Amino acid sequence: MFQNKNLLVISPVYNFFVKDQVDLLSYFFHKIYVLVGLNPIAEISNFLPINYLKRFRKKTIISLADMPENVIVIPTPLLYAPTDYHYKKLGRKHFKVVDNIISENKINFDLIHSHFTWSSGYVGVKLKEKYGKPFVVTAHGFDIYLWPFKDDEWKKKIECVLNGANQIITVSQKNLSYIKKLNCDVPVHIIPNGFRRNLFSPRNSDECLRNLQIQFDKKIILSVGNLLEVKGYNFLLKAVYELIKYKKDIMCIIIGVGPLKNKLHKQIRKLGLEDYIKLLGGKPHNEIPLWMNACDIFAIPSLNEGNPTVMFEALGCGKPVIATRVGGIPEVISSDDYGLLVNPGDFRDLAEKLLFALEKKWDYKKIVEYSELFTWDNIVKKILEVYGKALTE
Repeated sequence: MFQNKNLLVISPVYNFFVKDQVDLLSYFFHKIYVLVGLNPIAEISNFLPINYLKRFRKKTIISLADMPENVIVIPTPLLYAPTDYHYKKLGRKHFKVVDNIISENKINFDLIHSHFTWSSGYVGVKLKEKYGKPFVVTAHGFDIYLWPFKDDEWKKKIECVLNGANQIITVSQKNLSYIKKLNCDVPVHIIPNGFRRNLFSPRNSDECLRNLQIQFDKKIILSVGNLLEVKGYNFLLKAVYELIKYKKDIMCIIIGVGPLKNKLHKQIRKLGLEDYIKLLGGKPHNEIPLWMNACDIFAIPSLNEGNPTVMFEALGCGKPVIATRVGGIPEVISSDDYGLLVNPGDFRDLAEKLLFALEKKWDYKKIVEYSELFTWDNIVKKILEVYGKALTE
């Protein structure tokens, strides 16, 4: 159905969950064009220690590794001040830049897929209006549980995007509950994020430790994510402080970049946790499977989420996930066989569950078998079904 068709993807990233999805979809399309919004201001952090901007750099948001030949990635420069006010006004500028790129590169496309409702979703609506092509939007997380409820202007913008789509994808039942609060009558499909089985599968933990040159003999708690307030890492640090009162042979490793780096370092020093917590900064995506296989349990202390890809990746490696009851997480960690749930922001609850998880004998094979539901191979089939409905509407 799609072999002679071209897909146009509008996204703020071509990495992680978007790249994995696009790369597998490439087997079903003639060509896929990915126009990635890129703010040149973020490149300043290559030269100055501005942690907030590092996660928006070109080398962070675009990965060309192992890119299929029929995927064409085109950076879309969007110069704006990185504030809520200026981001809210970005829609028209984003569309104008994308439309110029389409014209200059003579891009022909049959279907539009925008990741995140704003500003990529707005671009999708305008492209549909101009070119008469069907448009699918994926609401991932904060773009549907946060932005529409900030004020009336944001609400109208997001509702405009949702109602301009032919089909809507969102990643969890929780996200769907937010969409239902809005004025929207477009069909919505719940399709969670996935993971790459060829990368995230069980490996020998001792071998992974040797490859990572880790020599300490401790239980490892791993967490991977951007160092942002919403990720709840300050609560994870407090939980570790409580945990070591009962169990000292542990090491908590946090991988990620973000504006809270210095604040978290100060908190670690203040709590005297230098021997128990390591902030490792960012790591290449193909190195993360080594860390996941080296760890004993995986922690997600977020205060809010959509449907974190790292959760599926950890399950794919057979690791139990200790996570907060936010977003779509409880829909996935639906049994104590796969992990444990804690109350967001409750560091004592988190410490208690971490201790229990470190002592529990987990059925790792059962976790891996369960994770098969979330491989990109299976998830992409569901996305293609949505594309089919959009094209035949």
